[in-house]
Amino acid sequence: MQQGISTHVFLAQRLTPGLLEALKRGGAQAIEIFAARHHFDYSDRAAVREIANWFRSNEVTASLHMPLFNSDDDSNWSRHTAPALNLIDLNKSTRIEAMDEVKRALESAEQVPFRSCVIHLGLKDDHWDTRSLDDSMTAIEHLKAFASPLGMQLLLENLNNDVATPAHLVEIVRAGHFDNVGFCLDTGHANLVEPLPETGDHAAKDGIAQAFEAFGDRIAELHLHDNFGVRPENGKDEHFWPGNGTVEWNRVVKYISALKRLPVGILEITHELGQDAKQIEVESRAAWKLLEAAAN
Repeated sequence: MQQGISTHVFLAQRLTPGLLEALKRGGAQAIEIFAARHHFDYSDRAAVREIANWFRSNEVTASLHMPLFNSDDDSNWSRHTAPALNLIDLNKSTRIEAMDEVKRALESAEQVPFRSCVIHLGLKDDHWDTRSLDDSMTAIEHLKAFASPLGMQLLLENLNNDVATPAHLVEIVRAGHFDNVGFCLDTGHANLVEPLPETGDHAAKDGIAQAFEAFGDRIAELHLHDNFGVRPENGKDEHFWPGNGTVEWNRVVKYISALKRLPVGILEITHELGQDAKQIEVESRAAWKLLEAAAN
């Protein structure tokens, strides 16, 4: 598995080549850039060129995470800002605004050699129905037509809403005949899913097992992070370093090794831990050692 990390760990800061260097020193062979204007200003050609030049000078794979914040709100962003962009919002004008913002981010691939973009469908209160299915297919069709000429593959990520469950994302891809759309399996999100009950000879399956089974060999990327799972007092998506929560990493590594094609593993860690660049390097190396040990 190719080792990677998301710039989400530096989300509160403006992204610079120096921060990318720190991620590389921490063992990153791939870096996923989190698209947020206060962090990576994809609307500023000079800022994009600076990041593009770094990737062209380093043998590190680049990928993109779609923006989650409105451009008007992003200038006043804080760690308490909630995701607002929604590609399947009930309001058509809101959907169009979200689509336009994601396209602006995708345009940065004209300079940065992004190989893929992770897509979110829906926010926490969105429900699964024929409307959300239709709006999801429309969004993917538009973004795919925009991303493909730029050499980018769209990856749908499992979320903790009723639309972006692994089973529903698979249904969206199947219904839309999106043969070149893949999946990004988020371990932390899957760890917050209630286990299925036991049925007959079949043992209960937790959210991580469900996700690997549903996505199968179309998993192109993994978001690797930890949390305390579905405990009654928790239910939070903490984005801890692996090993600091309840995710059973030995099982995760087993599921990964069973895939026909090994995906890129992206450490997607919270920016709220208050760690400096040097500490991020240390924690990154420790996380990969933990995952390597879990494979043995």
